Amino acid sequence: MKQLPLCFFVMLILLPACVPASPLAGTQAAMPIPPLPGWKLVWHDEFDGSAIDKANWTFDLGGGGWGNGEAEYYTARPENARVENGMLVIEARQEKYEGSYYTSARLKTQGLQTFQYGRIEARLQVPSGAGLWPAFWMLGADYDGTNWPDCGEVDIMEYIGKEPDLILGTLHGPGYSGALGPSKWYRQEYAIADDFHTYAIEWREGQIDWYYDGDKYFTMTPADVGEREWVFDHPFFIILNLAVGGQLPGPVGLDTVFPAQMYVDYVRVYQADNP
Repeated sequence: MKQLPLCFFVMLILLPACVPASPLAGTQAAMPIPPLPGWKLVWHDEFDGSAIDKANWTFDLGGGGWGNGEAEYYTARPENARVENGMLVIEARQEKYEGSYYTSARLKTQGLQTFQYGRIEARLQVPSGAGLWPAFWMLGADYDGTNWPDCGEVDIMEYIGKEPDLILGTLHGPGYSGALGPSKWYRQEYAIADDFHTYAIEWREGQIDWYYDGDKYFTMTPADVGEREWVFDHPFFIILNLAVGGQLPGPVGLDTVFPAQMYVDYVRVYQADNP
């Protein structure tokens, strides 16, 4: 038998260190929330418990495309949404379920926690892969399933996996919904899914500003929607979801890996010290 060189065994020893660590690797201790100058924390979920807090979150359930031609069926199963090591994990899976070929989860604070104005912020890591569509967004608290877009929709962050360096911030309202919703495409020089990033809006009467990792990149006011109605000066609720397929992200890529996870470190809501 030919003797293998010593460097071969050294490589075997070092190889595991080259594998990227999962965001869930190890147990994370709860850390104090640092103060944010000019803002007062009024609500938050750090996902430090052992389960999703039912005082904060409920679920949208079902399939049928959700008005966007999406392919997933949303469930409340732990396979699709759970808390692990200080993170909310929303997991899209490739499986046949209730007539759909993918499952995932969509969590919302509707009927539990609503907010009007302030800084709405989340730190999260999106999954990579064509056809994946994670989002952090809000709907007007008066949404009843039939009155969109009149209730108003604020997309704080949308990511489409076929554009790995791009995030979007968008508004939808009466006369400016869907593809007509005013939107800002904000490109980076790296793959956004490779790390955690912070997404936020700062929202006050008559104005919404969008932030990515602390940088403001988009502002909307009533003047930007012209003669159409500005419907963003009333309470809204928060939504986190991971869609699969649909009109915006397009079809699922043949090389998209499942299960795919969206990791949410926290969601926080602040109000200005001097509104």
